[in-house]
Amino acid sequence: MEEKTTIDEIVKSNYAKIDELKKLNIDPFPPRFEVKNKISEIKELPIDSSVKTAGRIVLLRVMGKASFAHIKNGTGKIQIYLKKDNLGDDYDRFKKYFNVGDFVGVEGKTFKTHTGELTINVEKITILSKSVRPMPEKWHGLSDPETRYRERYLDLISNEWVKEIFVRRSKIISIIREILNSDGYLEVETPILCSQAGGASARPFITFHNAFKIELYMRIATELSLKKLIIGGFDGAYEIGRVFRNEGVDTTHNPEFTTLEAYKAYSDYNGMADLVERLFERFSSEFNMSEIDYDGSKINIKPPFKRISLPELWKERTSEDIHSVLNGKAFNKNGLINLSKKLKIDMSEDVPSAKMFENIMDWVISEEIKQPCFIMDYPTAITPLAKLKNGDESIVERFEFYAGGHEIANAYSELNDPADQKSRLLEQLKQKFEENLGEADILDKDFIEAMEYGMPPTGGIGIGIDRLTMLLCEKPSIREVILFPLLKPKEETK
Repeated sequence: MEEKTTIDEIVKSNYAKIDELKKLNIDPFPPRFEVKNKISEIKELPIDSSVKTAGRIVLLRVMGKASFAHIKNGTGKIQIYLKKDNLGDDYDRFKKYFNVGDFVGVEGKTFKTHTGELTINVEKITILSKSVRPMPEKWHGLSDPETRYRERYLDLISNEWVKEIFVRRSKIISIIREILNSDGYLEVETPILCSQAGGASARPFITFHNAFKIELYMRIATELSLKKLIIGGFDGAYEIGRVFRNEGVDTTHNPEFTTLEAYKAYSDYNGMADLVERLFERFSSEFNMSEIDYDGSKINIKPPFKRISLPELWKERTSEDIHSVLNGKAFNKNGLINLSKKLKIDMSEDVPSAKMFENIMDWVISEEIKQPCFIMDYPTAITPLAKLKNGDESIVERFEFYAGGHEIANAYSELNDPADQKSRLLEQLKQKFEENLGEADILDKDFIEAMEYGMPPTGGIGIGIDRLTMLLCEKPSIREVILFPLLKPKEETK
């Protein structure tokens, strides 16, 4: 309670200073300030240059008739020197009313101290925003993850490295846009509120529209809308945006997350793999790194990457043909049960077939996915929206791209046969009801009708921007790369 009382006293004192400044006809929160020089630019100017800049006071050393401080803004940090001989009464007001955390504007000339530090000799100082609460590092630091994520603004103030993560994230997205735009893709926006939640197997968030008096779903994917644009005549379309899934939270999952989905007419999943390698070639060049240290492992992010056939890897790891657990476009439940027992993978026979396959697959690929690689060719039973491979009704042209042990991207040679599409979705719905499977693609009749107008051969890909950023920023938790991750409500102090 002592620390809380101390902070309360500081808050009270600073509100009193605000009132006193107003009585002196000094606005503690003026509407604007003209910044003529970014701090980063000042460092490139000759010594003795006249400058005018602004920033937050992050360090303050008051010494009688002269004081030093550091101010910081979005472009950098610089030292300022304040002297009573230069500022007169303004210097006395500075000593009395200004604190670490305040935003100030300064004008003056640059010089270097005897230690060689570039400094502004302040000739005029203006309060721009009076902070009320003390900066966190002065009192208890800001290293607790829960506090950092919940109060991200304080995290950004206290930890410079956090800002660099989100600068890099922005650059990653810019690179993706640049490459796709240059390849003839059109960036578009598709609905977030949908009458059906299709394009993936996931539980949606449900809301209610008062005017129409209907339930709506927040999108779980942008796939179906983007494919309709390919049907409509665009040769390439993509969207970078939020999708929402009403599922668990862990180090790689957040209920709202950012994806890229891109679709290219006359391409296929091999074309999408080439796109991934082009993106990583650019990331490696832009960030000047070919190897990263991710979650204790050295990861080589320089393409080309291995392309591994899942059926071949399955045979190698289990000594069984993958078709032994498949029955055409569905799963062979008995085959899955027998194989899980053989591999000593402990799970109930009541587990849905898709989940059982997923658990066995995790075992099969576990040794391959630390280094970037494409796991190619998946069962039709879990991929109702992709083309069959070489006439094998049990396998489709799909890859998942892994790096650092996590799925980063998912791509298909898109199915464009409306009759086949309808039968597969019906088969998955049948499986959903028979096995009480909570997650399955819905049968979107409007999408099937759109396909009946004709859809060209198409390659499609989804890339998880958050997981991609985790990898390229060497951060093993998704909360480190989302500015405002979803957290449980904060418990109120009684």
